[in-house]
Amino acid sequence: MQSFSRADITLANWRTHPFSRWSFQNVQEFVPVAAIAAPGRESEPPGSGSLLKELSLRDPAGERITAVDHLENSHTDSFVVMRDWKILDEWHGAGVDPAKPHIVFSISKSVTGMLAGIAAGDGVLDPDALVSRYLPEARGSAYGTARVRDLLDMTVSVDFDEEYLDADGAFDRYRRAMLWNPERTGTRTENLGEFLCSLKPGGGAHGERFYYASPNTDMLGMVIERATGVRYADYLGERLWRPMGAAGQAYVTVDRVGTARAAGGVCVTVHDLARLGQLVLDQGRAQSGDQVIPTDWIADMRRNGDARAWKDGNFAHMFEKGRYRSCWYDTGDGRGSFAAVGIHEQWLWVDPVSRIVLAKFSSRPEPSDDAASALEIRMLGQIAAAL
Repeated sequence: MQSFSRADITLANWRTHPFSRWSFQNVQEFVPVAAIAAPGRESEPPGSGSLLKELSLRDPAGERITAVDHLENSHTDSFVVMRDWKILDEWHGAGVDPAKPHIVFSISKSVTGMLAGIAAGDGVLDPDALVSRYLPEARGSAYGTARVRDLLDMTVSVDFDEEYLDADGAFDRYRRAMLWNPERTGTRTENLGEFLCSLKPGGGAHGERFYYASPNTDMLGMVIERATGVRYADYLGERLWRPMGAAGQAYVTVDRVGTARAAGGVCVTVHDLARLGQLVLDQGRAQSGDQVIPTDWIADMRRNGDARAWKDGNFAHMFEKGRYRSCWYDTGDGRGSFAAVGIHEQWLWVDPVSRIVLAKFSSRPEPSDDAASALEIRMLGQIAAAL
């Protein structure tokens, strides 16, 4: 039962427990947003939840637990199982409205990666070009000598630490620039682009090592806008979301000058997130038969990615045999499964063997928790394989 009122939630605490279950579905009340798609009418009948209630999983200790018990234990807000564009089952936590867009955090990166593929297919974006070709103002920053491909594959050498709980350092400054944190006394206001172009190179060459830094994908979103001449939200809605067959409302958070938070601000319904997974599984072809994302872009994402750069990187513990390509993870599970992942336990898991797509929204209190994520990887893999 909710033990707080809307008046208790502010820009300073909207991403913290217990407020997050509500605020993650109502981001537009805290941060400015740009519309991707207007509310529509869901065409698929809701799942009953019976399949998940009966599905038995094994936890790390070897004990049996139902899929629903795991969802309840892991702060799940919504969970959808899809195969071949049909919803096989779904589950939603108390007080969760599946028709409302939920913030997907870094799954936004995977959305942006597919949008880059569309722009490349249109012939307006060259992944091998320097970032500065599209954004001359990036010269002199870490991005001035980086390629667009380095943004896509997280191989930019940049002096930046992904410290989600930072209260007064570079990550807080980043959050203030995107309007996710309140300004503090004595701080200087800046927009997202100004912050990105202030970042300095790290110690090493671009393209050699996977180094997770969310600003890379925000920069990618700006590159896509410059290359296409279309605002991020409009290009996403017109070229990916609506052609995919999305049925619900969607939006993305923006900064004080309207720059989209391409790395973490996308908010969509759980059914539409599952549809994105199905679209990628089907080589970019929508249920309508329209080719939305170029087939060769999807094939490259699923086959390529520098295994050495991944192994030498700072996320190798998550997927021991994994890779990262165009903002998606190859899980290295031997089944060809690939995933999109966001903090607070947002997941889009796709298993090509079973053709199962799993979409999960959560409001886990901790933004990052290696043990919890390892458990989630284990459970999602079991669910997909069992079905």
